[in-house]
Amino acid sequence: MSETSLEVIYRDEHIIAINKPHGLLVHRTKIATETDLFALQLLRDQIGQKVYPVHRIDRKTSGILLFALSEEVNSSLTAVFRNQKIEKTYWAIVRGFTDSEGTIDYPLRKENGQVQEATTHYQTLAQTEIDVPLGKFETSRYSLLEVEPKTGRMHQIRKHLAHIDHPIIADRPHGCNKQNKLFKEKWSMDSMLLHAKEVKFKHPVSGDVVHIKANISSEFDRTLGFLNFDLK
Repeated sequence: MSETSLEVIYRDEHIIAINKPHGLLVHRTKIATETDLFALQLLRDQIGQKVYPVHRIDRKTSGILLFALSEEVNSSLTAVFRNQKIEKTYWAIVRGFTDSEGTIDYPLRKENGQVQEATTHYQTLAQTEIDVPLGKFETSRYSLLEVEPKTGRMHQIRKHLAHIDHPIIADRPHGCNKQNKLFKEKWSMDSMLLHAKEVKFKHPVSGDVVHIKANISSEFDRTLGFLNFDLK
């Protein structure tokens, strides 16, 4: 990945947003010592100024990642996320046929054992059934979801969809190992199919409503194709 490869999808004098590719960490962490590429450093070098990550999305998740261009705006935007004054929309491809819509209200436990309330709403955009047998089933069924997390817990969408037995394709460790193996062996696809597609919030300086959208990745788009999703 070159220093100029980050896709900037929004910028003003206070805020910048990128369409983060799958597999890129937001910033340096003790957990991932095998890489020296991070969105924070790449973006800083790309635009030639310091940036402040307002939030995080998983390394395996693609899509919108917001940065502030000053400490003051970072503090204000962080409060927007903390107080849930932001609308976030994700796309996910999951195993099986989901209900037309639903709300998952299921508390999640942090690594320190603390239990946090967590709520996720989803709507089914499309479903597909393909002639690919797996296990005891003669066909394979998948759903494309539009997901709106109402809280912001770690791995919330991934854990919630797994909780209702519709895990995200290529999710590890919350997904289905058999499905993940199928996608990797049959279609050479192992990018987790979760994408941060839209955010909407009130600008902390101007007060205007900011609505940012990020196109899905090429792998996500390719998967929609080989699974024969009809998005008309």
